[in-house]
Amino acid sequence: MSGFYDLVRPLLLRLPPEAAHRLTLRALALAPRRHATPGDAPSLATRVWGIDFPNPVGLAAGFDKDAEVFDPALRLGFGFVEIGSVTPLPQPGNPRPRLFRLKGSAAVINRLGFNSVGAAPAASRLRLRPPPGDPGRGIVGVNLGKNRDSADAAADYVEGVRALGPYADYLVVNISSPNTPGLRALQMRAVLAPLLDAVETARRALGRAPGVPPPPLLVKIAPDLSEEERADIAAVALDHGVGGLIVSNTTVSRPPGLAGPHAGEAGGLSGRPLFALSTAVLADMYRLTGGRLPLVGVGGIAGGADAYAKIRAGASLVQLYTGLVYQGPGLVGAIKRDLAAALAADGFAHVADAVGADHRPPATIP
Repeated sequence: MSGFYDLVRPLLLRLPPEAAHRLTLRALALAPRRHATPGDAPSLATRVWGIDFPNPVGLAAGFDKDAEVFDPALRLGFGFVEIGSVTPLPQPGNPRPRLFRLKGSAAVINRLGFNSVGAAPAASRLRLRPPPGDPGRGIVGVNLGKNRDSADAAADYVEGVRALGPYADYLVVNISSPNTPGLRALQMRAVLAPLLDAVETARRALGRAPGVPPPPLLVKIAPDLSEEERADIAAVALDHGVGGLIVSNTTVSRPPGLAGPHAGEAGGLSGRPLFALSTAVLADMYRLTGGRLPLVGVGGIAGGADAYAKIRAGASLVQLYTGLVYQGPGLVGAIKRDLAAALAADGFAHVADAVGADHRPPATIP
């Protein structure tokens, strides 16, 4: 798949971004199974939420919105894949054009607006996964969104939990996309606490196979939060049954030096320019939660050094998406090789040993 992408990349980058994305999904769906990647370095294996991840490198939500190619994506070498965001009811999202490449900055601006086929079709695809415990199952998380016109956000997330929770290895409440009006206001403490209580009640009530616990519940947050907002989210997460945080979604800020004619487009910015901001917020959330909640580091990862920096800042797992647009699927293997080498160079036997290393006194780390 990597070699094929290298051949067609010039063509894909000439196509409109959404057309290129659809073509990529179709190619993945047709990729032969024999192209599975080799086994990962033992140092990359990690256990989070009682789940054994073969490696900590995941595919972020937004790539496989409708649960169409999660299995082929896993075969690219990802340790886990997150589908979505999935809304309860189908919705088209915002008018096109709504996706823009900033090639000179290795970035993307999107204002997709939770375009989704809805929970029912996504659930029908996830239902076909092998049962828990099957070695061919892989790890798939489900990112949940709310419908744009819904007046009751909590009810939408509860509906998502009930429809998709039975098939998910973990669930994500996405309250941080900048492209659905009012969504980011759900991160405020007075709103977030009752919302999480409702979602947690639905999660605990899920019917699962005997001996299979309900999937952990994560919250995906924005990078554009004040210090007070970060502290509030940390406190609410610790007090209301949240299993972890995904840090972070796209940013509405525009760092200086963005290159390209679309740099002024409205929407969320992802890719290389997001790395510093998202990593700083990640480190702050690790500090605010005292390392008690697993964090997933997202934003601007374009190589193994970036993934390692996220882990040392406090991430137990990392995710990428925009980097694939510019480097292709070979990026996954390159990140894993470089990450294993970085761990060995610093004397860490396992990736879990490096989580939060930057927060420890120098004498306690290699």
